[in-house]
Amino acid sequence: MFKAQNHLFIFPCASQQVSAMGDRGPDNHSEVTDFILVGFRVHPEFHILLFLIFLLVYAMILLGNVGMMTIIMTDPRLNTPMYFFLGNLSFIDLFYSSVIAPKAMINFWSESKSISFAGCVAQLFLFALFIVAEGLLLAAMAYDRFIAICNPLLYSVQMSARLCTQLVAGSYLCGCISSVLQTSMTFTLSFCGSRAIDHFYCDTRPLQRISCSDLFISRIISFSLSSIIILPTIIVIIISYLYIVSTVLKIRSSEGRKKAFSTCSSHLGVVSVLYGAVFFMYLTPDRFPELSKVASLCYTLVTPMLNPLIYSLRNKDVKEALKKLLEKKNPIL
Repeated sequence: MFKAQNHLFIFPCASQQVSAMGDRGPDNHSEVTDFILVGFRVHPEFHILLFLIFLLVYAMILLGNVGMMTIIMTDPRLNTPMYFFLGNLSFIDLFYSSVIAPKAMINFWSESKSISFAGCVAQLFLFALFIVAEGLLLAAMAYDRFIAICNPLLYSVQMSARLCTQLVAGSYLCGCISSVLQTSMTFTLSFCGSRAIDHFYCDTRPLQRISCSDLFISRIISFSLSSIIILPTIIVIIISYLYIVSTVLKIRSSEGRKKAFSTCSSHLGVVSVLYGAVFFMYLTPDRFPELSKVASLCYTLVTPMLNPLIYSLRNKDVKEALKKLLEKKNPIL
């Protein structure tokens, strides 16, 4: 029996206004007191619609991820490595979307659309931490599925509570280290003239666009960090699924193959949505910032909203646990 429920979640260490305020910007980043988040370049009439959409999506994120964590912590049948990872995935989704969505919604009503220098630093740091931790956690989940399907008899031994805890803690630690490097490198740049960040949250690329520093070294470091983090996780995921597919194809019964694939389809869906959006975001040229904003929406809000739905709709254990929880709350059901 996997006994890690007591430590399930490991917490880690308006264009005219923009132009006018941006022109008053200081010459050095040490004197900057705030930035302006431009957000989406749409007519003011659409701000109410965007606010309502963000509010609806964020409410679904809160409901879905808090609900998923509650189900996993309260149902003993879900006390397994897979759901330990899934609970932490919901925890990460909940927090990094909360770093972005509330401020974006406030700015739809705000005339200044400002964010303090410290707030911008905190937003970039926390978002970078959680997004890296999620990528590493998805790699750990792929390894878990590989062991479950390719070595089922040794699964309980190899995927011990200690190893699972180390994998999750390592994801947060690597995210923290990466975030410290990325954030410190970004905010040692000099910001001259405009303080208008052409995005709806503080991110590295939009901040680099308003910097007057030489960005060559900064971009090299950013690319190196991304390669060190993304490439190994993708390699782990691809190799794990190559072994999984090879093993499943050797299963003689179609029912057995279907059951094996069903345990992986949810994870593959989550990986595809997240990495697809991230690659689209960072491969989009700087001259198309609006496309980058749309891609950012996918992994800051859409992915955290879809993850609980993907796992609950395609997972028999989660659906049964949810039904059981609802029956406790409403005996009439």
